Amino acid sequence: MNTFNKITSLIAAGCVLLVSSCSKKIDEAFANPNAQVKQPIETLLPGIIANMGISHSANGTLYGPMNDGRYVGQYIQFWNSYTTSNQYDRMADNFANKSDILGSVWAMHYYGSGMNIVRTIEWGTEEKKWDFVGVAQGIQAWSWLTTTDMHDDIILRDAFRPDLLVFNYDPQPDVYEHVKVLCQQSLDNLSKTGDGVNPAALAAADAFGNGGNVEKWKKFVNGVMARTYHRVTNKGIYQPDSVIYYCDRAMQTNADNMMLSWSGAGQPGTFSFFATRRLGPGSTDNTATLSHRQTRFIANLMSGLNPQFPSNNVDPRAWYIIRENANGTFKGTRPNKGVDGMATADQPQTWWGSAWSNVSSVSSDVNSRYVFTNSAKWPVMTASEIQFIKAEALLRKGDKPNALIAYKKGIELSFDLLRTNYETNIPVANRITDASRDAYLNNPVNVPSAANLTLSHIMLQKYISMYVWGMLETWVDMRRYHYTDLDPVTGQQVYNEFTPPTGTDLWPANGGKWIYRVRPRYNSEYLYNIAELNRLGAFADDYITKECWFSKP
Repeated sequence: MNTFNKITSLIAAGCVLLVSSCSKKIDEAFANPNAQVKQPIETLLPGIIANMGISHSANGTLYGPMNDGRYVGQYIQFWNSYTTSNQYDRMADNFANKSDILGSVWAMHYYGSGMNIVRTIEWGTEEKKWDFVGVAQGIQAWSWLTTTDMHDDIILRDAFRPDLLVFNYDPQPDVYEHVKVLCQQSLDNLSKTGDGVNPAALAAADAFGNGGNVEKWKKFVNGVMARTYHRVTNKGIYQPDSVIYYCDRAMQTNADNMMLSWSGAGQPGTFSFFATRRLGPGSTDNTATLSHRQTRFIANLMSGLNPQFPSNNVDPRAWYIIRENANGTFKGTRPNKGVDGMATADQPQTWWGSAWSNVSSVSSDVNSRYVFTNSAKWPVMTASEIQFIKAEALLRKGDKPNALIAYKKGIELSFDLLRTNYETNIPVANRITDASRDAYLNNPVNVPSAANLTLSHIMLQKYISMYVWGMLETWVDMRRYHYTDLDPVTGQQVYNEFTPPTGTDLWPANGGKWIYRVRPRYNSEYLYNIAELNRLGAFADDYITKECWFSKP
């Protein structure tokens, strides 16, 4: 190399160093907002857990089951609109209006929790924080199951890939198998000790969920497995023994329940979504919930007027979970019927204890009960639900004596959960006592002999025990029974006297059929993933009436 070349090379090398140094300083000063930035997973987990109910963030809010559940609750007649012509009373979606309504579970899964769970698992594995990894895997399994139950085919293999602009959908059985794999991985990691496992750190990050209790998380994950195996009761592949196995390893007492709590700190998102102060002190914006009224179906179930429980006596739980009227009785509405011809004194109160006619605002929860108080715990999965799943599996297996034991335990747990967590604002004279609970349980109308136990007993008691909070899971159950399937023993509907809308009360675009799924979220899929949605037929007016795989034979 000659002298000139040597000088040139030195100058070039100096320029490279200078540019490199400047570039480094620029990168430090102006970080790429799209670049991966590693965060402590302890800061990610609280938001992930919040998404199991409802999320609130600057970049997207109100994602989660509580939001979608308001509309699903109308499909299963937990409640109806106080007026006529409401599309959800009529088993419709809001596709014609290009709306994201009924896309909150989708947004929860792919955005709200999405990459936060992926990174928690990835970074937690690198740091050997197996407790955090196990919790994240368990929540992700629950989230996959919840999302596919709502939509059927969803994005599985292509999910969480930033290199893709469009995504392929995968069939529901593939998602269910993935849920089982994740659950097993979760249980394995939750059983590990040592390394970076830190119970105190987990407890702090999990303050509004299971409080860092790893054994409770294991029971929750086993509950997810029980739900998954139980989905396919209509298929030849149904395995009741597997369902029973996981039920026995899931929550057994109300102390095991997976419950979300709220800080009540006053900022947006710190009160229950079903409360009056959803967005903070003085907030009265929750008018969508205020427009709901309990249905005739639940009111009759709780009043001894349903043929399955024909006692003409009020279920002691009624004062906790539904609302009385001025006459001190329990009445309700039918889909698309509004006030339904009820006299003023027969019209039920709102969930927050105001008059039927109040549809604008309620500023205080002073008259609220159950999950409608500002800081009420929100169940995600309970021991009562697990017992009813087990009872149904045992009955299908032909083991009626043990099915009856699980059935009765499910009712007992339902009573005790209300007494322990939801006695706020219950009139003293109407509070559940040991005597009133035992009288209910000892009535053969409610708890028959093993020989007389039917699917209707189990499914209707499960419906009551999961009232309000279990909207999505109850919709799974009702679709498994196609809303009106008959009990093979009684020849009557499993959901006795449940009457889905028909004729002009059913949404015209449904073509005379009931809803079985909801569409993928509009603003992510119908704007960008059009070819794949066309392949699925998801632009058809009656797409929502197509059965999901799980409910088919």
